[in-house]
Amino acid sequence: MTEARNPTRRSGPMRGVPWRGARAAVVAPFTKRAGRELAFCLAGLPFVVVNPVALFVGAVDLSWWVSTGGRSNPAPTDVVIAVAGVGLLLVLLVSTTAARRLGALHRTLATRLLGVRVAAPPPVRAGRAWPGPRDRAGWRVVGYLLAKLPASLIELYAVFFWIGGVVNLSYPLLWGAFRNHPPGVRLDPVPVFTPFGLFGDGTFRVATLGGTFAATAAGAAMLLAAPWVTRAVTSADAWLIRGLLGPGRLAQRVHELELSRASAVDDSAALLRRLERDLHDGAQIRLATLAMNLGMARRKLGDGDEVADADAVRELVDAALRGAKDALGDLRSLTRGIHPPVLDNGLADALASLAGDSVIPVGLEIGIPVRPTPAIETIAYFCATELLANAAKHSFATTIAVRVAGRRGVLRLSVADDGTGGADPTRGTGLSGLAQRVAVVDGTLSIASPPGGPTTITVELPLRA
Repeated sequence: MTEARNPTRRSGPMRGVPWRGARAAVVAPFTKRAGRELAFCLAGLPFVVVNPVALFVGAVDLSWWVSTGGRSNPAPTDVVIAVAGVGLLLVLLVSTTAARRLGALHRTLATRLLGVRVAAPPPVRAGRAWPGPRDRAGWRVVGYLLAKLPASLIELYAVFFWIGGVVNLSYPLLWGAFRNHPPGVRLDPVPVFTPFGLFGDGTFRVATLGGTFAATAAGAAMLLAAPWVTRAVTSADAWLIRGLLGPGRLAQRVHELELSRASAVDDSAALLRRLERDLHDGAQIRLATLAMNLGMARRKLGDGDEVADADAVRELVDAALRGAKDALGDLRSLTRGIHPPVLDNGLADALASLAGDSVIPVGLEIGIPVRPTPAIETIAYFCATELLANAAKHSFATTIAVRVAGRRGVLRLSVADDGTGGADPTRGTGLSGLAQRVAVVDGTLSIASPPGGPTTITVELPLRA
């Protein structure tokens, strides 16, 4: 008798997804990440006051009170004085290291509380104690402080979700503690504040103990929503930090080009050292042995017509012939390592030849509408060679899938295997060397290799170097 199956029953990866989502929503307020994001919002609240807009309003009020004693509206001169004072303060802030220190403070908060690491802007030029009024990094800090004002107000709104949620949850306890009035005394209903009635008299009012449980429900809903509201606000703030407190696009690009140039120089030096070592330890020794064998054979031949030891001469010539063949093989391997001749027919043919020589079955899928430049083809070929060799040595895989696609000016090479996973570039020089090689042409290498597998390593290169 076969078991009847429910066609509406879910199986596989989709089973339990609603339950996992509900569990994540309930657990979210109690995670360390939610606590760090709340701490980031609280740390940013002082910048509602320490802000150019707030300073301008304070300067207008101060000038108004000094000039009129608060007896009339601010005059235009008060506004001019406030603008001049705040402008001078901002120039001093940028000219000194104060602006840069404020930016460093915000980057530190983002790193420690949000896990967002933003590189510092370029340092002040050598020989100068202060950056000066033209410091672009300092003015970007001022721009961030201006944008921080609305962001801080929204962060204050997110903090209200936490505080208001806890207060609303405690309404049944507070009712019993503070509403113990004598009989016959009529008290006003207690307002319950929610995000929908934050700036008014409350969303609704509670007049009985039973009504406090409605406030408890509202508090629970606020606490469940609080982590997600906080995460959205902190993500926006982190976006501002990346865009305004980092090194800037031009400086970042210059830094990346400097790193690429250094990687190219190191890669060229390593290639030259490897060629020198291979020539010295391989072909050079074989050619030296070949010359020695030929010299010994020449001495044994002598100057006469008769050969005293023909067998010995024959052995020396055979040894010299083997040495010549081995030297040719070494030189052929060296030239193939510099530029494989199979690449002359294109990357597709080269990868097909590489897949055919693999000890593990390789599935190949190639779609390159536009042929890359020779330098890109060479880098992609050597990346595929190294990744296939690593999979054969360490992965214990049974199948490998190689996919190559060219789209929107980017060549994407991915090598996936069904092995044991756990690939880590920090434990060897192979993957880190590949990352350095692709970085020379502004390429990237990403690794997805959880313990237990599978492993997928993706290399992205520009089609034009």
